[in-house]
Amino acid sequence: MKTINLSILSVLSLSILSAFAFSGCAVFAPATEETKVNEPVAIRRKIKDVDYRTNTQDKSMKKRLVVLPFLDKDAMKRPEIARTHAREAFINDLNASEKFIVMDSEQLTVNPENYIKDDQYDLNRLAQDSQKSGITSIVEGQIIDVRLKKKADQIGLVRSLDAVYEVVVRLRIQNIRTGQEIYHTVKTVTLEEKNTRVAERASEDQVFLKNPELVEILIKDAFLDFSPQIQAAMDDVTWEGRIAAIRGDKIYLNVGRISGVQVGDLLKVVEDSTEVFDPEVGYNLGKVQGRSKGTLEIISYFGNDGAVGVIHSGAGFKESDRVEVFQ
Repeated sequence: MKTINLSILSVLSLSILSAFAFSGCAVFAPATEETKVNEPVAIRRKIKDVDYRTNTQDKSMKKRLVVLPFLDKDAMKRPEIARTHAREAFINDLNASEKFIVMDSEQLTVNPENYIKDDQYDLNRLAQDSQKSGITSIVEGQIIDVRLKKKADQIGLVRSLDAVYEVVVRLRIQNIRTGQEIYHTVKTVTLEEKNTRVAERASEDQVFLKNPELVEILIKDAFLDFSPQIQAAMDDVTWEGRIAAIRGDKIYLNVGRISGVQVGDLLKVVEDSTEVFDPEVGYNLGKVQGRSKGTLEIISYFGNDGAVGVIHSGAGFKESDRVEVFQ
């Protein structure tokens, strides 16, 4: 009996030692775990501000032009809508240059139709009678001719004809202030369509009558080709505006934000140019620049394109006096 008890005690002792040994292994050899370190995320912050109010303020001084209704030497031969659309496209192109404000011909104080003589405008007389209109220059466009030429191609025994179009147009610009013609050019534009075959017996009138949109495109493209030359010709023309009204110490101008005038600008006030007459020869020698009266400072805007100024220097300002950029 004693032997059995000792055996039982031995078994229990071994079990306890085994459990202790197992737990010891667990303590001194812990299971390893993978630790992840979160890296900081790089955040890029970008801000873009668009000041739409500033964008609408064009800081360049825009010169005011009037493009007279286009004329046609053979108005009965070509549709009126062709020159009307050509003039509209030409005006839009000038306005897009951001150098000009093209005004309606109604802005003139006279009716241009009354100045047509020998199929052209009398620009000298029209400029003289438009001195108070606030316009820098007037532009005349005229269609002289639209021609169709046939170019023959001999291919073996087959003879085919290609269409060659020629458009002849003229453009004149008169400076209202000086009364001088600053641009006068006749332009011939040639267009050849190699893939278009024209019947050998088809007349010029028949081709254009069947293709009125072709005539319109040809005339429009011819006048659009003048745009870069006009911009260059107008570079030497002085920018100007007019005093529209005087109310107390406020002076109201017919040029404002759209014309490029900015608050704080100084503008010079000058009298109209005057003719110098030589009694010995009996005719006018030309115009001389008017006397400078002083300067205005722009303080605000009014209306669609007007500015309000106050006297900065000088005196004796009157309505219709010219204003120029002070340099």
